[in-house]
Amino acid sequence: MKLSQFKFKLPDDLIAQYPSYYRDEARMMVVHRKTGAIEHKQVKDVTEYFDDGDLFIFNNTKVFPARMYAKKEKTMANIEVFLLRELNHEMRYWDVLVDPARKIRIGNKLFFEEDSNIIGEIIDNTTSRGRTMRFLTDYDNDEFVRRLYKLGSIPLPKYIRRPMSESVQEQFNEDFRGQDISMMDVERYQSIFATQEGAVAAPAASLHFSKQLLKRMEICGIEQQFLTSHMALGNFKGIDVEDLSKHKVESEQIIISSSLAQAVDKAHATGKRVCAVGTEVMRALEHVVGTDGQIKAYDGWTNKFIYPPYDFTVANAFFVNFYGSQSSQLLLVAAFGGFEPVMKAYHTAIKEGYHFGDYGDAMLVID
Repeated sequence: MKLSQFKFKLPDDLIAQYPSYYRDEARMMVVHRKTGAIEHKQVKDVTEYFDDGDLFIFNNTKVFPARMYAKKEKTMANIEVFLLRELNHEMRYWDVLVDPARKIRIGNKLFFEEDSNIIGEIIDNTTSRGRTMRFLTDYDNDEFVRRLYKLGSIPLPKYIRRPMSESVQEQFNEDFRGQDISMMDVERYQSIFATQEGAVAAPAASLHFSKQLLKRMEICGIEQQFLTSHMALGNFKGIDVEDLSKHKVESEQIIISSSLAQAVDKAHATGKRVCAVGTEVMRALEHVVGTDGQIKAYDGWTNKFIYPPYDFTVANAFFVNFYGSQSSQLLLVAAFGGFEPVMKAYHTAIKEGYHFGDYGDAMLVID
């Protein structure tokens, strides 16, 4: 298939600028991939489609405060520094993005006004915006990381525009009853089961699950397992090739436990549903599955890119958010749900006013 087949026009007002007040009361479109039938529900209704012994797999990654601001030496120009990942804990080497990148060269030093004891030094160029940064400080390593994260802020996607438009701000004030929006982000741009720090973007589908919903699922006998997939920015970059076979994605770290592998084997053996919650969960599962259809414990990296046509062997249900035109996430959903049913669902979502993006509404794709 070609990239142009996944193009659609998304009105700006359908890009979610904040979440629903209650996590599990976001809208949920249910797409039956065999028939193409569509239902309109709320996330809290998800238990209607699963039975005792079915398995949900969540991502327990935790977003760290990756976005920070610095001053360039001599010129004191404002520079955004976006932490991607730690390369060497002892040497304090980090993979970062800088903006504007044209002003930052090897040897430049960056100063952080909130903490004068931390200085960043550029030691290498990696991509057009990417740099390797060495942090200079007298803090010990653990104290340094703690203070570094204190300098940062929640790395909301760029399409979440703050300050918001007047109409969206009014709606936020009505929905959240005057709550401080920055404090809301600290809580809501994180799943309730986020424990493994290392992501620079939230696993959007997991944001919909509340303690109450997880408890109801438990009462229904629905099994819950977790893997770790540290979301990186690479998989959110636009696709710039028409021939999808030529697109490459950056690697992400994934960790899959033996208990998860056993739970999947049990579900398959007993004919139960396995639901992947989020595109990153689906990618991780498909990366580790063997030719025998079984998965094994794994701690490593994946750069798997899934697009139609593709035969899935682990999950047979998929819970995701709505994504942008020609995005790698949309391609993965279409590979699972079928091109025509998924694109029909997307056009219906736009017509019905569903919200897109990390804070947007959800889609459940089942047989």
